[in-house]
Amino acid sequence: MQRRRLLRLVTVTGATLSLAPWLGACGFRIRGSAQFAYGSVHLGATTPLAEELRLALRGSGLQVYGPQDPPERAQVVLLISGEQRARVVVSRTSNGQVRELQLRLSARITARSARGADLITDLLMEQQRDVSYNETAALAKEAEEEILYRDMQSDLAQQLLRRLATLQPG
Repeated sequence: MQRRRLLRLVTVTGATLSLAPWLGACGFRIRGSAQFAYGSVHLGATTPLAEELRLALRGSGLQVYGPQDPPERAQVVLLISGEQRARVVVSRTSNGQVRELQLRLSARITARSARGADLITDLLMEQQRDVSYNETAALAKEAEEEILYRDMQSDLAQQLLRRLATLQPG
């Protein structure tokens, strides 16, 4: 029994190691933390998305200045405006009761360098999720919606983090 287990382990390990060069050749690599061409960002907003982004930026090693700090201290000034949550009815039953909802989260992003050059101009970022709805479980569905909104915030923050990593403020 021990011999079979050892033989299986050696076979699986050998197969995995033989695939390693192929994975590297196709361009596959695990996404590491973002590398930035600058060291500081001013983030003046205090919305839930801004707070999520603030944590992600700090986790990437950037100095993040808040609304109480002057924007001139940072190399990149980031503005998040018009953050909106929407809840849209997608379908109804034959009785007119809501069957499915679509949750939407959107925000407008603008970024400029410390010298005032526009780096990102009025970018609209959006996320959406579909959720079934049942009036008998309204409280549970409300909790599910809040979890989905947090998930969308996290996705938007990660998308924006990748976008900010491409900026060259000069």
